[in-house]
Amino acid sequence: MNHFTYRENELCCEDVPVQKIADEIGTPFYLYSYATLTRHFNAFSEAFENMQKLICFSAKANTNLAILKLFANAGCGLDIVSGGELFRGIQAGFTPDRIVYSGVGKRVDEIDYALKSGILMFNLESLDELKLINQRAGQLKQLARIAIRVNPDVDPKTHPYISTGLKKNKFGIDTATALEGYRLASSLENIEVIGIDCHIGSQITAAEPFEDALKSIKNLIRQIKAELGIQIKFVDMGGGLGITYGNETPPSLKEYASAFLENLAGMDLTLILEPGRVLVGNAGILVTRVLYKKAGKAKNFIIVDAGMNDLLRPTLYNAFHAIEPVMRTDAPFIVADVVGPICESGDFLAVDRNLTEVKADDLLAVMSTGAYGFVMSSNYCSRLRVAEVMVKNDQYHVVRRRETYEDLVKGESIPLFLK
Repeated sequence: MNHFTYRENELCCEDVPVQKIADEIGTPFYLYSYATLTRHFNAFSEAFENMQKLICFSAKANTNLAILKLFANAGCGLDIVSGGELFRGIQAGFTPDRIVYSGVGKRVDEIDYALKSGILMFNLESLDELKLINQRAGQLKQLARIAIRVNPDVDPKTHPYISTGLKKNKFGIDTATALEGYRLASSLENIEVIGIDCHIGSQITAAEPFEDALKSIKNLIRQIKAELGIQIKFVDMGGGLGITYGNETPPSLKEYASAFLENLAGMDLTLILEPGRVLVGNAGILVTRVLYKKAGKAKNFIIVDAGMNDLLRPTLYNAFHAIEPVMRTDAPFIVADVVGPICESGDFLAVDRNLTEVKADDLLAVMSTGAYGFVMSSNYCSRLRVAEVMVKNDQYHVVRRRETYEDLVKGESIPLFLK
């Protein structure tokens, strides 16, 4: 459930009319509900209340400092994939001992930053990475706590671009190589093995893939202890639980949690989970203004002031986002493409969508954009990145100002030979 509701045909975020915000700060903008974010985290945490757990919000889903601070205040940990996300996390108040560092391409400077910060653990993706982290930890006189990301070859039945647990994916290593990795790790003087990691994909709408992956990981944990004498303390099962964008029917949190509760019963382990989309996806919308309508011979087009540079998911994944009018009317329905101002045929927010007829200056809300929305935006075509706003009760707060033209050239310079 989210807190975007209609009151007398006007869309509100909690107790604030969306139209009011648009009139005062302009469009486009991302809009987040504090109440929805809080409710989603509490519901997720409560589903696992009978387990030793550490919930680490997946920063890549949404790195706005206000959202990170909200989760830090709630006692959440953080899953990061870059030095920049580590910096943001620390700025937002996450303690390093509740931060896990995932990702296949950690640079030396990022590894050093994480080691000096004292993060909980690195989720390693290759044996080369293991050797490098051992080397850097020795150089810095640190002890690197690690888990190895195991690829269980489980099909999550999601979009191929967000599937991460198949043997053809770039992530993790197979179980046989993982055993070799743990053997090597146990021999390295600057490494402490504390966990095992697995992440099979994103926007997964069934519990079975998680169960299948967990069974594979359990067998490997037993093998690691029997053959190498290593006692695993943390099992990181990543994130990936899907949300409802349109007609999806993801499992309930209770059903999702039971897959872990039942399979880890009796094992002295702390479960780490990395929810992202499930916490923030339906807690945000993108508000955009209609600029023009165009009736072509083959299609109708609604041209708005938000484009693929603001929300990439429809173009990148052919992802569905519901689009609702900010002010409901009794206008007839039309079938149209909702497109943006970018000079690409792939610049669309919706294709062949059944919508109520609109006119210039009307506002539309692109729903379920709290995850992988602003974080994937760009300045393509020298478009300004949009504002981000958070509502709590009857007040709204601009938590990222809209960029200016001066921001576009910040950091750039013209060399003397061109002057």
